[in-house]
Amino acid sequence: MSESSSSSWHSHDNAEVAKDPEPKRLTTMKEVTSQDSLDFEAAVLAASPRLRGRKLTAALAFVAGTGFTLFGYDQGVMSALLTAKQFEDVFPQVVVDGSGSATLQSFVVAIYEIGCLIGALSNLWIGDRLGRRKTIMLGGVVMTIGAILQTTSFSYSQLVVARIITGLGNGLNTSTVPSYHAECSPASKRGSFIMLEGSLIPFGIMISYWIDFALYWAGNSSAQWRVPIAFQILFAVVMVIGVLFLPESPRWLAKEGRNTEALAVISALEDKPYDHPSVQQTYQGIREAVAVETRTSTGRSPLREIFTGGPNQNFRRAALGVIVQCFQQITGCNLITYYATLLFERMGLDAVKSRIIAACNGTEYFMASIIAIFLIDRVGRRKLMIFGAIGQSITMILLAVMGSIDTPATQVFSAVLLFVFLTFFAIGWLGMTWLYPAEIVGLRIRAPANAFSTASNWTFNFVVVMVTGPSFSNINWGTYIVFAALNAMIVPVIYFFFPETSGRSLEDMDVIFALAYKEGVSPVEVSLRKDIPHVGSPEADEILGISKSSRAEMKEEAAQAQPPIVAELKN
Repeated sequence: MSESSSSSWHSHDNAEVAKDPEPKRLTTMKEVTSQDSLDFEAAVLAASPRLRGRKLTAALAFVAGTGFTLFGYDQGVMSALLTAKQFEDVFPQVVVDGSGSATLQSFVVAIYEIGCLIGALSNLWIGDRLGRRKTIMLGGVVMTIGAILQTTSFSYSQLVVARIITGLGNGLNTSTVPSYHAECSPASKRGSFIMLEGSLIPFGIMISYWIDFALYWAGNSSAQWRVPIAFQILFAVVMVIGVLFLPESPRWLAKEGRNTEALAVISALEDKPYDHPSVQQTYQGIREAVAVETRTSTGRSPLREIFTGGPNQNFRRAALGVIVQCFQQITGCNLITYYATLLFERMGLDAVKSRIIAACNGTEYFMASIIAIFLIDRVGRRKLMIFGAIGQSITMILLAVMGSIDTPATQVFSAVLLFVFLTFFAIGWLGMTWLYPAEIVGLRIRAPANAFSTASNWTFNFVVVMVTGPSFSNINWGTYIVFAALNAMIVPVIYFFFPETSGRSLEDMDVIFALAYKEGVSPVEVSLRKDIPHVGSPEADEILGISKSSRAEMKEEAAQAQPPIVAELKN
């Protein structure tokens, strides 16, 4: 506004005031509103992350991916070390000689899962208290300590304790990173982002296999096994430092009442001004979801609310996350991941060839996982899971048949089938079970529910890894028959009980389950419909049981962190 026009405007006001004092009061209100807007804009600016837009999205993917690369590396690194000369010299308990060492060998591998289980369950109490970023940082620090203790181990018992500690940190990370990344991702790309994380698990496995193979030639030095174990510290340090440059989840911030920060993060993620309609829609949807959950809560803690039903169907939703993580492990994936080198040696290959093929197996596993990134948001969750389970079951049946014949030709075919199995698994199940539990539950119970689902993963991971060694020693190829049956069982369960989450916002899932409860039908049926209203719409409010007066109150609560001018713009 020019100086002359400003003078004219004030002269007009003064003339009006002489007739009626009311306009002067209105002018003062405008000035206050403008000042409130400037103050609020300054607060949002102060809370804004260092990165915005694509740079922030890329940084989130990098840090989350580093966490899952670390996860995969730690899973695969023991595969070739179990039969490494220097490792056997320091830990003779792992040498399978028919005197019961198969159990001790499996135990030192599987005990890591117990640590992961404890770490995941600890998120029940610390996940929402610390927030997503601090929990990931804590997990990285604990993993670093555990890796150092493993690297410096000189006894079997020390190695066991060190692997438990490493598992504690990984359990914290794996129960937090997917939720954090999902809460910071748009619905249209959320599946691809989390599947990218999943593809980095076999990337870490691949790296561990090749490093194991490279250090295999250091047969006269304990570096043969100490260096591969120590290498994971690099990933942990990068992850911890990277998190320092990232913002907290906007949904966790809103849940904690830190609304200005939540709005600033949403603005940065979408790379738009805080008062842009798209940013405001996302922000209001999150705030209203928080308000709905607060109003419909029973006054219990989020942990206790997991075991409730009603329109939210919390228990059903949490149970789906637990079951899908269980299913991932009983497919038999870690039968190959942890024991790849041993399996190839059992097929008659020498130590060098077994390691080379295991490393190639890990490489192909990683390449196959990339396919899922492009399919997940196009095909949907349910179809990929069913496809993977069918392929895995058929592959296990063929492995059992080849194992029963056991000729040089069938051994070669069995080696190929191990590649085929991991291809099906990488497409259908690898990243899926880290994505689905984060999508299926509501915001209020997301942290404890994901702690339970991740704990399920590690529990059944431990069971599978622990029984694999003794199982092959006792029933040999019959082990594959067991896993074939388990994979076949998964198919009908997914078809009848698992809703589709593709293309839905995290808050839209509340509407789907509430509508299913209201109509007395399966959430699966509702999730496949195209007419489901989005959260925040009047139709969705009716489904969620929000009256117009309640909506007005919640809208007022949701706007408390905004200056009046923003509320006026929205209205």
